[in-house]
Amino acid sequence: MGKIKKRTGNKDKKKMAKWKKIVLIIMIVLLMLLAIIAGIGTYFVADKLEKLQKEDIDKNAVGISEEAKDALSGYRNIALLGIDSRADDYGLGNRSDCIIIASINQKTNDIKLISVYRDSYFLLEENGKERLDKVTHAYSYGGAQNALKALNTNLDLNITEFVTVNFDAVIAAVDAMDGVSINIDNSELQYINKYIDELIKTSGVSAKHVTKTGTQTLSGVQAVAYSRIRYTAGGDYKRAERMRTVIEAMLKKAKTLSLGKLNKLADTMLPKIRTNISSGEILSLLPSLASFNIGDSLGFPYETKGITLDRWYGVPVNLEANVKRLHKEAFGQEDYEPSEKVKSISSQIISKTGYR
Repeated sequence: MGKIKKRTGNKDKKKMAKWKKIVLIIMIVLLMLLAIIAGIGTYFVADKLEKLQKEDIDKNAVGISEEAKDALSGYRNIALLGIDSRADDYGLGNRSDCIIIASINQKTNDIKLISVYRDSYFLLEENGKERLDKVTHAYSYGGAQNALKALNTNLDLNITEFVTVNFDAVIAAVDAMDGVSINIDNSELQYINKYIDELIKTSGVSAKHVTKTGTQTLSGVQAVAYSRIRYTAGGDYKRAERMRTVIEAMLKKAKTLSLGKLNKLADTMLPKIRTNISSGEILSLLPSLASFNIGDSLGFPYETKGITLDRWYGVPVNLEANVKRLHKEAFGQEDYEPSEKVKSISSQIISKTGYR
C-alpha cells in the first residue's frame, strides 16, 4: 500500500474516502475485476469510464420471459463473463469459461454472486436453431447477447447487462494491485504450476512457480492459474468457487490501495473491459454506494449428474427444480413457479439424458 503523508488534512482524508467509495461501486458494477476505478469527483470518474470498451446488444432479444420480468423487477442482475481468449479478442469462437451473475437487490443493496457452471447442460441457440449443449458455448455461438439469452432462458432471469474480460485482463488487474492473498492447499499445489506454465506461454507474462501451501500473495499469472484448476475434488464446481475466491480477494485488496495505485489500476484495466453498461448508468449508482454489501455466493445448478454423450456434460437434475431453488435462495421467492419455457427445457433434458 502506498504511503499517505501524515500532514494530509481532513479535506484530503475525505477525498481519499471518496476515491475508495467510487472504486467500490465500480467494482460492484464491473464485478469480474472488482478493482478498477478511482477518481476525485464525477468528471474525473466519467473521464476514466470512457476508457471502457463498449458493445451494444439488443436487450429485447435476450430471452427474458414475462414471469421473470415481473418476479425480478426489484433485482438488477449483471452477467460477468470470463472468456478463454488470451489476447485482445472478445469475438465469436471464445467460450465463457467463467460465468458469474452479480445480483443486486435494489431495495436492500445486498449483492449475491451466482456462479453458473460452464459444463451445465442447457438449451442454447446456434445460428438461429436451438440445441442442448454446454452453457460455456453460448458465447462462442453468438457473443454476449447469446450468453445472456442462454442464462435468461434456462434460469428465468432478467439479465440485460454484461461485463466481459479475458485472462490477460485479470492478470493485468492483479499485477496492478501487487498481487492478492490466496490460501493454497495440498491438492491445488499439485496442479497450479502446470497452469502457470501454460499462462506464461500464452500471455507472455513471467511468473514463478508456487512452492508451498498456505496463505500467500499470488501474482496475476499465479492467481489466474489458481482459478483455472479443475482436477481436484469438486471438479468444475470447485473451480467456480476458486474464481469467486479470486474476485473476493481482489475486492479486499482494492480497499487498501493508495490513490496512486488505484489510478494506475484504472488506467491499466478499463481498456481491457468490454460492457454494455454506459458510463452514465455507472455514475448513477454512486449515491447508493455506501450501503452496498456483498453477501452470499451461490453455485448453479445445485443438483447435477454427469453424463457422456458426444462429450461430458453436467446435467441439472432436474432443471425445473433447480430453478425453483435458485429463485427461493437468491431472490426470496418461496413459491416461485418456473416459466413454461423452463419446464419445456427441463422435459427436453430429461428425455435426452433419462435423468429426472
